[in-house]
Amino acid sequence: MTAGDISWVSTATALVMLMTPAVGFFYAGLVRKKNLVSTIVQCLIIFAVVSVVWALWGYSLVFGPSIHGVIGDLSLFGLNNISIHAVTPLAPDIPELLFFAFQLKFAAITPALIIGACAERIRFRSLLIFIVLWSTLIYTPIAHWVWNPDGWLRALGAIDFAGGIVVHVAAGLSALAAALVIGRRKGCIYWKDHLKSLDRKNADTGEIKPSNIPYVILGAALLWFGWFGFNGGSALAANDLAVSALVVTNLAAAAAAVSWMVLDWVRKGKPSAIGISVGAVCGLVAITPASGYVNVTAALIIGLVAGVISNFVANWRAGRTRIDDSLDVFACHGISGIWGSIATGLFATTMVNNVNGLFYGNAGQLVAQVASVAVVAAFAFFGSYLLLKLINVFSPLRVSPEEEDKGLDLSQHGEEAYHLE
Repeated sequence: MTAGDISWVSTATALVMLMTPAVGFFYAGLVRKKNLVSTIVQCLIIFAVVSVVWALWGYSLVFGPSIHGVIGDLSLFGLNNISIHAVTPLAPDIPELLFFAFQLKFAAITPALIIGACAERIRFRSLLIFIVLWSTLIYTPIAHWVWNPDGWLRALGAIDFAGGIVVHVAAGLSALAAALVIGRRKGCIYWKDHLKSLDRKNADTGEIKPSNIPYVILGAALLWFGWFGFNGGSALAANDLAVSALVVTNLAAAAAAVSWMVLDWVRKGKPSAIGISVGAVCGLVAITPASGYVNVTAALIIGLVAGVISNFVANWRAGRTRIDDSLDVFACHGISGIWGSIATGLFATTMVNNVNGLFYGNAGQLVAQVASVAVVAAFAFFGSYLLLKLINVFSPLRVSPEEEDKGLDLSQHGEEAYHLE
């Protein structure tokens, strides 16, 4: 262990923690004023709940000794036998407690991403139940399969530097399941309904406008900042790989922000502030699995493509389906995560790390990436769908129509974002 490695990973751990309130502000700016407080506090309580889950059994299930490559045992329950001097072979340059703390931030932010799909209508109590069960039954197996040295997807050859598969594919597909199970918000009218209402005087277009666009921009900027810890810290040492990850992370985010902006400008005639912010996040998502494996040119390509495909999927979802993924979690995290994970199998090079992708002569890496994405996407979607259906039996997922009209700030917390005399 060296002081430099410990200092860098400690800093990266703090940077990733900042991403949780950043998601809160990013999401809160996109919802209506009456749901602003509830959206931010959901992210905060998710961080608190998952911190406890991770310390008691989550870390052990992911990084404990593997049971047939499927899940870890409970030998590390409650961080049992992990002293302040302990070191894990997974991160030999830092104390195991720091590795635990760094990985905790990934476990905490992943379910926070999901809530954007069911914003403005999920019951707080049911959300808490879902977070505990999802973190235990969905996240820990996926993280074990990919990140534990004995995980079965790891043995298949899957690589995921900082969570494209584990975090973003899992969250994006779980979010899609949540949107389907919980249903559309009151007042959301989609394209077929809107066409039928065009000849009605003062017809409701179903447009739900963001409450605070500066919050969206602030959240995106803080996410961009925190992502340097997310990806750079995943080198688990203060070294050249961490520097490379920082550089490609920034470039992919910038490229995606530009490509999303250009598409909006062409389609709508004006560059959208929200679109630029969302585009940057899409680029960050897409580069996450590849950040420790690809060079600068690949990062720019990955970012540019992420902004384009996520933009098209978001507009298709809003304009041609009845799915109310409120804040486009699937388009942003699911689609960009899928693209970035597959792109890792295309662009990975031993000039950066010890793996080559298809473009460097290793077709098997692309096969491993596609297979892993397919497995995790299916497990996250169907697992979350069934889990939500089960929870709804004994704790209704959705607030009542009256509570939804009032807003979750008042109906769930008895507080308001802005109290005007």
